[in-house]
Amino acid sequence: MNRQYANYALRRVLQAIVVILLAYVFTFIVISVLPGDPVTNTLRNPENGFTEDEINRIVAYYGLDRPVHVQLWEALSRFLVGDLGVSLRSGLPVSRLIGEVLPSTLVLASSALAVSLVLAAATGLGTQYLPKRYGQGLLRTFPSLFLSVPNFVIGLVLINVFSFQLGLFRVIDSEAPLATLFAAVALGIPVSAQVAEVLIANLDHEARQEYASVARSRGLGQTRLFLRHLLKPSSLPVVTVVALTVGELLGGALITETIFGRTGIGSLVQRSVTTQDLPVLQAVVTLAAVVFVVVNLVADLVYPLLDPRVRLGGTQPVQRDRTAVVAP
Repeated sequence: MNRQYANYALRRVLQAIVVILLAYVFTFIVISVLPGDPVTNTLRNPENGFTEDEINRIVAYYGLDRPVHVQLWEALSRFLVGDLGVSLRSGLPVSRLIGEVLPSTLVLASSALAVSLVLAAATGLGTQYLPKRYGQGLLRTFPSLFLSVPNFVIGLVLINVFSFQLGLFRVIDSEAPLATLFAAVALGIPVSAQVAEVLIANLDHEARQEYASVARSRGLGQTRLFLRHLLKPSSLPVVTVVALTVGELLGGALITETIFGRTGIGSLVQRSVTTQDLPVLQAVVTLAAVVFVVVNLVADLVYPLLDPRVRLGGTQPVQRDRTAVVAP
């Protein structure tokens, strides 16, 4: 099993590397064919204050006076050693610009992910064990409600209520813990809808299985049944959904940062689009692709560890009779 898993993990890692390289190449090609000349529009713009020597150095660095395929090869070579290029707007290394704002975005995205998982777990648990007269049916409508409300609307409501009216946090102090928490709530609520929907559907499915009925007949309590037998198989599809929602977290983080006035990747992208700073845009798009691929790679590697029925050779999972292993 260990050797088989090691081969499986190696294949997935190699596939992830190929996907990242293809994403970088695709981004470079798309940006290269966009209308407009970055040399004319940015470097030679008098407002930017570049001297002729600085322009010549940047042109030579990117090979802007060479064919596109030569530029691609040089850019890919730099990317492989971690060199993301130089900003056409400020002349600073792109890695430095991203490094200054990335921690704020990562804190927001990770906090929003934690909020979404807590909301999804609470909703899923409530739909199984909350009595109907106390709103079990209402809880099942929450995912649709959360998904239908954009995160910027939630953010504006939270700012109006908890900042302007209650004064719990200040918008001008956007990096404060409470401000970060409310920004994470605004971003995490829509994301939690997809996770909760999948979790509820799988909990309903597992609760109807024969092994669950056998466990109940043996006197196993609802809490132990949920924790020992229902939660794990129901959470397996959630792992996949969480990995797929990373893109939504990153995209939503850009909007949420603007609403809450946070300095992050969103503000960097906004400035880069305005000034046509193509190296920064390419680096940000590639970074998003890297994060998405890495998170999905982790999900692929974790899934066989959570479910031993998954065959690492790529065939369909082997079904087992769970009634034989249920014990109170």
